[in-house]
Amino acid sequence: MGSRNNTNVLDFILMGLTDYEDIQRVLVMLFLLIYLITVLGNAGMILIIHLDLLLHTPMYFFLSHLSFIDLSYSTVIIPKTLENLLTSNKYISFTGCFTQISFFFFLLVTEFFLLSSMAYDRYVAICNPLNYQVVMSTRLCHALITGSYIMGFIESLVIVLYMKSLRFCKSNVIYHFFCDLMPMLVLSCTNTHDTEIMIFVLTALNVVVSLITISISYRSILSTILKINSTSGKHKAFSTCASHLLGITVFYITTVFTYLKPKQSYSLGKDQEASVFYTVVVPMLNPFIYSLRNREVKNALIRLMQKRDSSRQLK
Repeated sequence: MGSRNNTNVLDFILMGLTDYEDIQRVLVMLFLLIYLITVLGNAGMILIIHLDLLLHTPMYFFLSHLSFIDLSYSTVIIPKTLENLLTSNKYISFTGCFTQISFFFFLLVTEFFLLSSMAYDRYVAICNPLNYQVVMSTRLCHALITGSYIMGFIESLVIVLYMKSLRFCKSNVIYHFFCDLMPMLVLSCTNTHDTEIMIFVLTALNVVVSLITISISYRSILSTILKINSTSGKHKAFSTCASHLLGITVFYITTVFTYLKPKQSYSLGKDQEASVFYTVVVPMLNPFIYSLRNREVKNALIRLMQKRDSSRQLK
């Protein structure tokens, strides 16, 4: 099993995180729990923002899309991982593997640009609060979101087209828990230099463009916060940005560690740990990092609960 002789493979074998059955059982319970929390947290955020009119602001508009992306991340990766852990069927079809890659990188790139849009939103809110509603108009918010999704689609399409031009033969065993770029490049029996350069350039472009936007925004934000006289005012202004900065830091460190390096640097253990973090753990944590600790969201949840109780009493 796991070998082909000079012919393109029709399917791949995902080896997963471990071969030990005891550890697999623990991972099943852990991944299932994480997935349930991710679904409840992110779907709950989308629902609260949709139902509460007071949260129909640019910041929560972007947060609802971030929740959608995180929920989609987990759905692309975790169900197949659970199937591999629960059953002896570790196969994934050639089409299924590339479908997973295309959706994953579509969401990954979209999040890069979405985080940049969120940084610009915070810049306008703190540095130009009197014109916030005028600058962050509905039209601009929809344009930023649409642009983020378009960039994600284009770059994922380019990546998949480059990957599909490669030839996979001899081995079809992917030493990873999902179809990721680096472990698949290792399997290719053709020259992957151009593909590696393309992946590096696209990743660097995403990181540089988004980090420049974020850095300029937060430099202006910091300058504005330092000019605020009251301590409470500084604390309030900084608290609106702290969650975003934390989310950015976690997301960028893990993705840059994984994709801004050559194929020869691929390390099964370290890269899998980083991949688990940004594909499984971060989507679960984001609702807590960004929103569930936010007073406005808690108040919105209380209002929704009170409305539900009132409607029950009327019945």
